[in-house]
Amino acid sequence: MKRNKSLILLLIVIISALALTACSSEPKVNEKEPIEETSTDVDTTNVDTTVTVKHELDEVTVNKNPKNVIVFDYGVLDTLDKMGIEVLGLPKSNIPSYLEKYNDDKYVDIGTLFEPNFEKIFELKPDIIIISGRQAKVYDELKKLAPTLYLSIDGANYIDSFENNMKILGEVFDKEDFIEKEIKNIQDSIKSLNEKAAADGKSTLIVMANDGNLSAYGEGSRFGIIHKEFGLTPVDKDIEVSNHGKKISFEYIVEQNPDYLFVIDRGVVVGADTSAQQVLNNDLIKSTTAYKNDKIIYLDAQVWYVSSGGLTGTMKMIEEVKSALE
Repeated sequence: MKRNKSLILLLIVIISALALTACSSEPKVNEKEPIEETSTDVDTTNVDTTVTVKHELDEVTVNKNPKNVIVFDYGVLDTLDKMGIEVLGLPKSNIPSYLEKYNDDKYVDIGTLFEPNFEKIFELKPDIIIISGRQAKVYDELKKLAPTLYLSIDGANYIDSFENNMKILGEVFDKEDFIEKEIKNIQDSIKSLNEKAAADGKSTLIVMANDGNLSAYGEGSRFGIIHKEFGLTPVDKDIEVSNHGKKISFEYIVEQNPDYLFVIDRGVVVGADTSAQQVLNNDLIKSTTAYKNDKIIYLDAQVWYVSSGGLTGTMKMIEEVKSALE
């Protein structure tokens, strides 16, 4: 009996020892170092939701991807259309034919290129208003209605200002990659045109016809892209730079006698009574080299005069001049 008690006591000691060993093998949690938790939430505190642009008239901050867009510049409209960005309102008085879909009633008419309908714009509550040189005088009034972005084209540096504008629009509407590809296509096309112009080497005169009146434009002018960026040689290097050009006569054209005569017919845009073809249909012009070689080129006035500065319009300009050299 005494022996059995000793045996039972020994078993109790062994079981207790095993229990203590098991407890000591469990991992200890350091209360001073809390367990790290994994989170699937994305930190968006550093994501830019606005774009700040410093332009010629001011500095403006706009929200990225604005929805209610009003645009007063057809070159910008051209680019927004190419990017697939919808607009809410625009002036409908002189919409270029290649943008004629914007004559639809679903797009609100917000005045003219020079006279915005401020009441209508206020009613539309736009997120952004985009303007250019024709609306510069009313910038202060427009910016009271919504953040107003001013994008202009510098005729003396067309491509530089064009590319800058395109990059701004790409950033505002989150289309940077798309804009980069489009700019590359245009740069490649201009390079090809330059090569043709260099090989051709002939003289060029740019003229705008305005209901019977003629004006010449040279290097550094609003149409100077033909010389500076496209590489065509000006027949007269001394044409004064003026927004309205240098007033000229038929005799001036005969005297300069360019190989290429590029004509922009403003009358097509404003509804003049006399067309450029009618104005230039005379014996003096018929005596020129350009006429004899069928190199009087009537450019698309809606692009060159109204909607320059857009992706589609700029490519049209390149293609028109390139075709003239072929």
